[in-house]
Amino acid sequence: MRVNINVPTDLSEISLRQYQKFLEVQKENDNENFLATKMIEIFCDIDNKNVFQMKAKDIHRITNILADMFEQKPQLINRFTMGGIEYGFIPNLDDMTLGEYVDLDTYISQWDRMEYAMSVLYRPIKESYKHKYTIEEYKAIDQEKMKDMPLSVVFGSMLFFYRLGIDLSRVMTNYLEGGNQTHLAGMDSLRKNGAGISQFTHSLKEILHDLNISLN
Repeated sequence: MRVNINVPTDLSEISLRQYQKFLEVQKENDNENFLATKMIEIFCDIDNKNVFQMKAKDIHRITNILADMFEQKPQLINRFTMGGIEYGFIPNLDDMTLGEYVDLDTYISQWDRMEYAMSVLYRPIKESYKHKYTIEEYKAIDQEKMKDMPLSVVFGSMLFFYRLGIDLSRVMTNYLEGGNQTHLAGMDSLRKNGAGISQFTHSLKEILHDLNISLN
């Protein structure tokens, strides 16, 4: 039987919902052949019965394509459109409320509830002018729709926070060792743009390592 499928080659073609579904399957079963079929079923959006009718060599080829896709180095995506609504990354991290920070810190390392963290970081854009924009106030409700956001956006924001935490730690270390004004200025700048973010570094490093995402 001939089966026509669309194989995603970019993380933007995968949704957070799909990735969460695959992780749930992966937790319950570590059989490589089974996981290969589930990977194709979930990420290529086809019935499992059709996957089992495919040739073994095609299964191998498609899983290799998907594996290569997950080795991409994601960049921070400031704006994206989903369901006809444009979302923007929180413009000023320094203005984050306590409630936003607590929810972000709580859920950024929980894949089964990652949509809660993403709803803190990305909100519908209210007004926009050139590269600047304002976003709606944070509401800890209706995060379900965030499961449909592109995985490239999720990975990019996670890597951004990890790198920000690392940069902050390096500048603070250099300042303590050198004590000059250049280091002090750099530390002040990072504090202004990423207060408290370094606390996410440890959990994010573990997540990114598990995803096989390069940290360089």
